Amino acid sequence: MEKAPITQGGHQRLQGELKTLKTVERPTIIKAIADAREHGDLSENAEYHAARERQSFIEGRIMELEDSIKRAEIIDVTKIKGKTVRFGATVKLADEESDKQSTYQIVGALEAEISEGQISISSPLARALIGRETGDSVEVESPRGTRYYEIVKVQFK
Repeated sequence: MEKAPITQGGHQRLQGELKTLKTVERPTIIKAIADAREHGDLSENAEYHAARERQSFIEGRIMELEDSIKRAEIIDVTKIKGKTVRFGATVKLADEESDKQSTYQIVGALEAEISEGQISISSPLARALIGRETGDSVEVESPRGTRYYEIVKVQFK
């Protein structure tokens, strides 16, 4: 079984989602299916089919989360020190063309959420940053072409 790195916070979010699915969503959908069955002919019962689809999604997500949690290798980012970018680092970047600054935390693929400023360690940007330090310039191939960034700050929090 291949281990997947994950931060403590990411692991807690996965466990929270799993708990919600098992204790709230699953019982709710079971009740919805039972209620829909009472309406008669199941072949033409849209509520029943929608509830069964939702149940299928929930059960699939539960299996996926259980597998992810089982394979997770939890890394406590607060115990990491240094100036070199690696897993768990929060990196402040400046786009060398526009001087626009952005901040990203390098996390595991299981927890990456770009809207939250978390990028997967396997993403092109993270791969370009790994091993670099403050002041370094990096070249990143993106769908919009080659981009150049300067590392403004590296921290672990």
